[in-house]
Amino acid sequence: MEQKVALVTGSSKGLGRSTALRLAEEGYDLVINYARSKSKALEVAAEIEALGRKALVVKANVGDVAKVKSMFEEIDAYYGRLDIFINNAASGVQRPLMELEETHWNWTMDINTKALLFCAQEAAKLMERNGGGKIVSISSLGSIRYLKNYTAVGVSKAALEALTRYLAVELASMNICVNAVSGGVIDTDALKSFPNRDEMLAEAAEQTPAGRMVEVEDMVNTILFLISDGASMIRGQTVIVDGGISLLV
Repeated sequence: MEQKVALVTGSSKGLGRSTALRLAEEGYDLVINYARSKSKALEVAAEIEALGRKALVVKANVGDVAKVKSMFEEIDAYYGRLDIFINNAASGVQRPLMELEETHWNWTMDINTKALLFCAQEAAKLMERNGGGKIVSISSLGSIRYLKNYTAVGVSKAALEALTRYLAVELASMNICVNAVSGGVIDTDALKSFPNRDEMLAEAAEQTPAGRMVEVEDMVNTILFLISDGASMIRGQTVIVDGGISLLV
């Protein structure tokens, strides 16, 4: 294929890392974004380069608009284009609703929601130069159902899904497809921050109709489908990848 470039935010570990490596295997050059884990980001870059692809490593807190703009300036200077944007970076405070403070709320909304808007604006400018592109965000079931201690994150993901719909309509004229993927419980590093992690894993293992928990590769496979030409008429949708567990409640 014509050499294409993909940005995966929060790609030093977990789902972001797996997605970046899969994109490299598919022939994309990568932008590896991280906020804190520089050593892990460099490890991912080395794996990508071992596959024969390029990897630009950029430190940026995507909740900070100035740093977002700086990141895209680096991408433009290094690659001169962007074809795929995977909005994966996420964070959030896990506390009961009555214990949430303004700083908790702002931090969660900045990383999980504001980042999509301002990264998408910058991504669209680069994508439009080369005839379009694909944007896929990562959501979670907490956007549509109650999860314990998940108020701030759940609301931020619901906003992310709403923003996905607006972006899909307004960026369509640039030939940019925008969608989201919402995953069930996946045993990644991110889940370690959940106070009720063991309970969630047990429920997923026992109750998922598909007979097993969702794995990282299930999410990656869906992301790869949504950025493919075969999914070009899927716009503004949130695809749920949970083995059917959300159908039980």
